[in-house]
Amino acid sequence: DLFKRSGEQANPRKGKMPVGSRSKLRPACRPKIVKKKTNKFVRFEADLFKRMNPSWRKPHGMDGRFRRNFKGTPKHVKIGYGSNTKTRFLLPDGFHKFRVSNVKELELLLMHNKKYSAEIAHNVSTRKRKAIVERAEQLSIKVTNPSAKLRSEEAE
Repeated sequence: DLFKRSGEQANPRKGKMPVGSRSKLRPACRPKIVKKKTNKFVRFEADLFKRMNPSWRKPHGMDGRFRRNFKGTPKHVKIGYGSNTKTRFLLPDGFHKFRVSNVKELELLLMHNKKYSAEIAHNVSTRKRKAIVERAEQLSIKVTNPSAKLRSEEAE
């Protein structure tokens, strides 16, 4: 009723998690993440040579048109392309990642379960993974990869 009186359309998806997520845990606040530049900065002329690594390198050539910012050359890496400090390492679901290797490290997130989500490290065994996921459920901590390494064992 409130939306109809003010002339706005009610958005049923507003404030909800993405469709694919199973977790009912929500972050305390979820600011909008703005990416100023989504594509990567590529090393100048790396597309011309197979042997050249495309990862960014600062140009140092004396006469290079790219270093001198001539018209028609690609963009340079600059501080202005940096992300907002409030949303810098934020996941799309609104949580920050915290790597966990055992149940004891999970206990650190007890008071911070609205800001951080646990991510189980890649070298944790299946037995410990199950224990971590179980304890995270008790503490109401979101785990970003709860079913990793568990799928292959169940299939066998």
